[in-house]
Amino acid sequence: MDWIGHGGSDGVHGYVSSLDHAVGDLKEFLEDIVLEENHGLPCFLFGHSTGGAIVLKVVAPIFSVLAPKYRVSALHKRGPPVSRDPEALKMKYSDPLVYTGPIRVRTGNEILRISSYLQRNLSRVTVPFLVLHGTADTITDPRASQRLYHASMSTNKSIKLYDGYLHDLLFEPERDDIANDIINWLSARLDVLQRR
Repeated sequence: MDWIGHGGSDGVHGYVSSLDHAVGDLKEFLEDIVLEENHGLPCFLFGHSTGGAIVLKVVAPIFSVLAPKYRVSALHKRGPPVSRDPEALKMKYSDPLVYTGPIRVRTGNEILRISSYLQRNLSRVTVPFLVLHGTADTITDPRASQRLYHASMSTNKSIKLYDGYLHDLLFEPERDDIANDIINWLSARLDVLQRR
């Protein structure tokens, strides 16, 4: 599911007026598609980077400044390095659905706002989860993932830190191993559900 302003969704590419819209869209999807149409089937949510923050805000059981669409100049042409695999990055950045411009002011504000919210509410996460993070990630702090793991009240949680890996784990040279880690975690959760 693409969130507004990203991927194939409508809106100005790379612009998010409020991440609450993405949170609301995901909640609506879960209620309509998962809970009503597919009631009883296991549901797994996968979020990368800010998408992970959106997922966390949706699953934390506590819910029921105007800025123009300007851009902030990037420090690097495409931002800090996110993978050690140049060919994978070439493939990623040639995809027209991937926003490659500098971060927009409002979008940056929303990322900071949701990050601050999550840091204050990590203990409210009670659902099973898997966190994967590269220790050399300069986009998001691996220590934040460790704080989530330690602070959450979930009794079924896992964390795996990949030494020296960067931000886009599924674009790293070892992406097949990382995908297998995800599949193995999902399979273990499904096994538990099937034994009930």
